[in-house]
Amino acid sequence: MLYTLHKNIIPSFAVESAMNDLRQVITKRMQSHFDKNVFGLEKWVKENFNGSLIKQDIAKHLPKLPNIDEWITLMLTMVPHIQPDFFSSIITEHLPSGGDFPEFGGVKANNHRGLLPTGETVQFILAGNDIENRLHIQQLFSEEHFFYRYGILWLEPVKEGEPVMSGRIVIGQDWVDKILLDKETIPRFGLDFPAKKITTEMIWDDVVLNPQTMTQVNEISNWLQHHHLFEKDENLRRKIKPGFRVLFHGPSGTGKTLTAALLGKQFEKDVYRIDLSQIVSKYIGETEKNLESVFRKAETKNWILFFDEADALFGKRTNVQSAHDKYANQEVSYLLQRVEDYPGLMILASNFKNNLDEAFLRRFHSLVHFPMPNSTERLLLWKKSMPAALKHNVSVKLEELARQYELSGASILNAVQYAALCCYARKDSEIHQSDLLDGIRKEYLKEDKSF
Repeated sequence: MLYTLHKNIIPSFAVESAMNDLRQVITKRMQSHFDKNVFGLEKWVKENFNGSLIKQDIAKHLPKLPNIDEWITLMLTMVPHIQPDFFSSIITEHLPSGGDFPEFGGVKANNHRGLLPTGETVQFILAGNDIENRLHIQQLFSEEHFFYRYGILWLEPVKEGEPVMSGRIVIGQDWVDKILLDKETIPRFGLDFPAKKITTEMIWDDVVLNPQTMTQVNEISNWLQHHHLFEKDENLRRKIKPGFRVLFHGPSGTGKTLTAALLGKQFEKDVYRIDLSQIVSKYIGETEKNLESVFRKAETKNWILFFDEADALFGKRTNVQSAHDKYANQEVSYLLQRVEDYPGLMILASNFKNNLDEAFLRRFHSLVHFPMPNSTERLLLWKKSMPAALKHNVSVKLEELARQYELSGASILNAVQYAALCCYARKDSEIHQSDLLDGIRKEYLKEDKSF
């Protein structure tokens, strides 16, 4: 379970209080180092902070941290975001003439002019030269620790051969915003994060789906509502892997993306869309790298992931004819495993199910077909799509349009939008059949269909 944060923006005096506490801890360690005295951090904290380093004001705004080591580690990572010269000012107090101080760790960044803490910084402050304790501190940065699992903070990878703990400590920007501003941050779309949040103002009543499709969508709703009970079942929790994988397949405009957005809206989960056709890289390994940041953040946030154009990456694997084919197939194999290991709801969408690799299809819990709507469903779509503020001219015959023209839900909405714009342009309060027919003609031309 993710840690609960206070709902108010953290006051400046609470930040100052926490930073002053941290400064005292670092100063005490520095004095101990230069005076060559043994410094028992836990005992000293008990004596000087009445058993708890975490002051009441700051505690309301931080995750509930089990021990002092974790609190200090989080604060060490936070302070460069508040006071750039925090570390350098403390070091200068003890080395006024300058000089190198490798024991403290820390690295310089490209833009940031101050010192950024590394794992070695944490080791020095918490353990000094105590080898056993320094080794113990490394556990704070293991993949099993909640810091990593919840995407709070982690060590930046270093070049092969360099000490792992010399890596810079990175704190997730979303946690910086939560702690300091009480604000949820939406990740910025880009090469490093190739996903966009999708939302909708529509409700389920706006949707017209084939009855069989709706039944399968309800099965997904059942999983979202009840899957946590598997963990409480002594038998099932050992045998059922976390997560639910679904394929939405069918022509464009039949409601695949909208259904994903509505599931997120219903269960108050963020839905992030990844268009695989836009990120498949010609450079070996880049696609995997681009997606890894999405997977990691999604796992900590319990997002619904919606992969569009899934056949662009998960299509039938090629016969190995070159080194590129070999690595491309390895990349797909890795991502197939990543998909299978995702603990939340993952939806992949494709216009053509037959384009997908059979090994991939076997990994799905459900294959949901979104067919083109029949005439009855099209009539419902026409009725639900018509503008509320415009009257229907006597010429409008929606039954005739539904019967004669095979259109998807998205195409019907586009045709209605075009017709409404025609009315607004001529300052008419009535929508005409001819307006709707012109809209249909435009949709047919898009698909190279004869009207």
